[in-house]
Order: sequence, then structure tokens, then C-alpha cells
Amino acid sequence: MEVTGFFTALVIGLIIGALGRLVVPGRQSIPIWLTLLIGVVAAVLGTLVAGALGVDDTRGIDWIELALQVAFAAVGVAVVAGTYGRRRR
Repeated sequence: MEVTGFFTALVIGLIIGALGRLVVPGRQSIPIWLTLLIGVVAAVLGTLVAGALGVDDTRGIDWIELALQVAFAAVGVAVVAGTYGRRRR
């Protein structure tokens, strides 16, 4: 992963976290900062996996990479919302 790819993943991660939260059905009782953190981690993981699969550098928008990032964010939000909600009650 190049340095520009890493910083792009961080910026996109803020948006990816919100998208991941929207994809997960139901109410998530986690703070927004945690959602954004999950989005950043998901964006980095999605970029790394896309690079490993060889689909990280295409002409135009990297739809497969974006789908991987949103999928990682959705799974992350679902897992954290389940554990965070139980811990807080």
C-alpha cells in the first residue's frame, strides 16, 4: 500500500463507517466516534485485501475495493454494536 493510498483510506474511512452503520439493520447503540474509527479500520483492511486480490488499481472508481471496505465496516459495526451494547447495560 502506498502512502497516498493509506491517507486516502483514512479519509474515505470516515465515510465508510457511516455507510457501514447504515447497512447494518436495527439500532446500533455505539457512539459516532467509534463508528468512524471502525470505518477507518475497515477502509484500511479493504484496501489491503483489494491489493492482495489485485483489484486495488483499476481505471475509474474501484468498486470492488469500495464494496470490500463497506462490507468490513458493516461487519465491524455489527460486532462492536453487539459487544458494546452488552457491556454498557
